[in-house]
Amino acid sequence: MLDRFPEELTKALPKYLVAQRWYAGSEPPPSSAVQVSSSRRLWSDGADHEMWQLLVGVAGECYQLVLGVRPAGETADFLHGHESSVLGSTDGVFVYDAAWDSELAKILLEVASGGREKAGRSRPMSAEQSNTSIVYDDRLILKLFRHLRPGRNPDVEVTSALVGAGFAHVATPLVDWHDDTYDLAFGQQFLSGGADGWALALTSLRNLYSSPSVETPGEAGGDFAAEAERLGRVTAEMHVALHRAFGAASKDDAASGWRRLVEGLPSRLARAGGHLDRDLLAASGPLLERLAAVTDPGPAIRVHGDYHLGQVMRTDLGWYVLDFEGEPTKPVEERIVPASVFKDVTGMLRSLHYASRRALVERAVADWADMVSTARMWEAHNRQAFLEGYRRHDEVAPLLPDAQASAAVMSGYELDKCLYELEYELSHRPEWVAIPVDALEWLVEGGADD
Repeated sequence: MLDRFPEELTKALPKYLVAQRWYAGSEPPPSSAVQVSSSRRLWSDGADHEMWQLLVGVAGECYQLVLGVRPAGETADFLHGHESSVLGSTDGVFVYDAAWDSELAKILLEVASGGREKAGRSRPMSAEQSNTSIVYDDRLILKLFRHLRPGRNPDVEVTSALVGAGFAHVATPLVDWHDDTYDLAFGQQFLSGGADGWALALTSLRNLYSSPSVETPGEAGGDFAAEAERLGRVTAEMHVALHRAFGAASKDDAASGWRRLVEGLPSRLARAGGHLDRDLLAASGPLLERLAAVTDPGPAIRVHGDYHLGQVMRTDLGWYVLDFEGEPTKPVEERIVPASVFKDVTGMLRSLHYASRRALVERAVADWADMVSTARMWEAHNRQAFLEGYRRHDEVAPLLPDAQASAAVMSGYELDKCLYELEYELSHRPEWVAIPVDALEWLVEGGADD
């Protein structure tokens, strides 16, 4: 057994960290900037297999590593294809990310739950960027937080508050692992057999695009509108529960938050226009005037903050909402600031637009351009269904701006989201840039008067 975590392996941390999806930097940090603030053995078999937790500080940020220790030369087939998860070797042992080790992952569940939860099988999910999730027996999913921040993690805080407020459309919390400073992991019911909204929307679009004789989206197989309407109702129910759990910001704070959003738009539009070789700022003049004229944008409450089709899942029991951490590129302090419910509403509307265009790109055939009008029809059809479902909720009206300001506030949040998307795609997925560009041009020309 190790008496302490090997000092020589801490020297390998800069190279190891930069190879992990959940690390925020793009270059290895200098060794002088990396410090192990805490190391503790979580488990040992009393011989030569162990699991350790390290809290590693990097330039004021804290990362959690949960590492397995095995004898050097011992077979570890589970690491095949995950070589970047190996930290290194020393003193006859090698050290690696324990999430990939099914046996250690099961032990981690017991540690995190204080022995209340056990499992016979485990499998890590590999699509995440900021955390690591492990599924146990297809009944529980444990999210291991990697980038730690003092205080409550928004996902833990909001999910628990929603359950307390009687909102039934989140997976049941089962594990809450934390210390005096950080939330370390959070476990919930695993929604086995469900399909996320993005996958369902793309299925609907593929059916529509492959049915050239169909004149309206409602006539095609797999029409998504009924699900969009149900999702709108669930979204309204979520906002009512969030208001019940967290209250609302003062009227002055809501108004100042809206002013900050509007006042930040011109510089962002000018920057976006520079990328597109078009004067978007000039074209947006009438829209910006409408937004600036709004003095009462309605209540500001705690919202989901990163709401889109990939954050909702449809099961036999209905829609469930996932992941309340907010936009991952923003500081946590910004993610929890109260905002209009239209921040979430327009996030979902933008996701409908993304799905309609992404399904077109998938076709990769000569009629791509001819199908744009069909894509617009599908988007408008489901946009209307979602909004009708949302507004039909009996208790959501007090959370909306008055009728005169409502369309402008929705347009402002949709424009804010489009500009965020453009910046993201330019940095990460340039082949997707045409999607937010299309929406920006539509908005500045007077769209979004739903």
